[in-house]
Amino acid sequence: MSAIPLPRGWPVAPRVQSLIDGASPALRAGGVDLPIVNPTTEEPLTVLREADAAEVDAAVASARRAFDSGPWPRMDINARKDLLYAIRDHVRAHAEELAWLESTGAGLPIWRVRDQVQRTARVFEFFAEVASTLHGETYTQTAGWLTYVTREPIGVAALIAPWNAPLSLASMRIATCIPWGNTCVLKPSEYTPLSVRRLVEILHEAGLPPGVVNLVNGRGPVTGAALVDHPGIDLVGFTGGTATGRTIMVAAARRLVPTALELGGKSANIVCDTADLDRALDGSLIGIYANNGQQCLAGSRILVQRSIASEFIDRFVARTKRIRVGDPLSPATEVGPLAFEGHMQRVLDYTKVARADGAQLLTGGARAAIERGWFVEPTAVLAPSNDARVCQEEIFGPFATFLEFDTLDEAIDIANRSRFGLVSYVWSDDLPTTMRCSREIRAGTVWVNTPMMRELRAPFGGYKESGIGRDGPAASVDFFTEQKATIIPIDPPSIPRFGA
Repeated sequence: MSAIPLPRGWPVAPRVQSLIDGASPALRAGGVDLPIVNPTTEEPLTVLREADAAEVDAAVASARRAFDSGPWPRMDINARKDLLYAIRDHVRAHAEELAWLESTGAGLPIWRVRDQVQRTARVFEFFAEVASTLHGETYTQTAGWLTYVTREPIGVAALIAPWNAPLSLASMRIATCIPWGNTCVLKPSEYTPLSVRRLVEILHEAGLPPGVVNLVNGRGPVTGAALVDHPGIDLVGFTGGTATGRTIMVAAARRLVPTALELGGKSANIVCDTADLDRALDGSLIGIYANNGQQCLAGSRILVQRSIASEFIDRFVARTKRIRVGDPLSPATEVGPLAFEGHMQRVLDYTKVARADGAQLLTGGARAAIERGWFVEPTAVLAPSNDARVCQEEIFGPFATFLEFDTLDEAIDIANRSRFGLVSYVWSDDLPTTMRCSREIRAGTVWVNTPMMRELRAPFGGYKESGIGRDGPAASVDFFTEQKATIIPIDPPSIPRFGA
């Protein structure tokens, strides 16, 4: 079948398939096709062929061959690094195509996606550099003995990426896995497969050997379960919701397979009366409404000191009402549609939850007045207490919840009274205030007077139900490699002679 041309963009294949050994597998009779719908127009984009257990088995077998007998784990690090640099260059060469596919398929504003594509290229470069500096250890302290420690790739990883930022989060999973010599099978979300499928094609166009990165598509209970349960999988990396992460960890534990989980958040964004309120306002708005509100690190609980709360909230609401909601392919759009219809309805339902909690609706709370598309008005509510469901449950949309506090002790207590602990934001020009927050808030990242700066050299991950493990150079090396100690006597040791 010929490709379907779409206006203002690149062709989309009439069916999105898996990619195994660098090629699409033959279509199986009786296979399941899932519709892929444009969230902006509600019109069909294409269909996704779901990978069943047999197709997952073929993908794992491909990754297994590539690890057990292929060139990738045995490649000189300089050659492997050159290939990862080639991937970086190919991603940059196809940046506009990838951005268009992501914006069209996931509804994300094109200006933001362009930044995410550049980050996608950068993570392959960054972890290539980390891999090239990987070193072992030598111990000679015990007289007469030499012990040296080396690191080896573990094997075949199952990597599962979410729908809210498909390219940047899938690429982080791949780029932290393969530089050490591992191979993998990647499952992106069944809602947003377009950009990730093209990314995996680009990896092969850059020269990646077949089998190093395989792609399977489908729903979690079908494709995802078959992948995590597969006996050929040696470790699992997952980015997504906490409930799904818990299910994955239970499944992996049955075979004692290590897991790394980057999960949900309900992050506190603390605005103190010592803050630069203009900067805090800008940062708080982008902290909740960027990426259409669909981000685990959103500053969704905005805690404002009571002495400035009225002014700050009024200014926040006035700005929120002026946010430009519309076509994600327009450079002027600030918030686009949510990724799929079911999620839009879930976010809208939280307006009813907020009212039931006794929260005051400040703005939004309904579908945006746009003829078609899964658009939600940027929403803000004032909650009666931190115990309200809208303060404790991850809504994952353009939905801000305000709380007021009097003292810093109270703010830190509220921030920590959550089952999540991914990130936190603090706005204050008082150094002791920011240092106390850094020390006492139970979150994996604390941003001070800034929204969402990601330092690839630092670990990223969460406390409590926000995850297990970290992404980052040291953490990724520890997760994706095995340590091996080799012990050699310098002088012949005395060995007891049993049975002599």
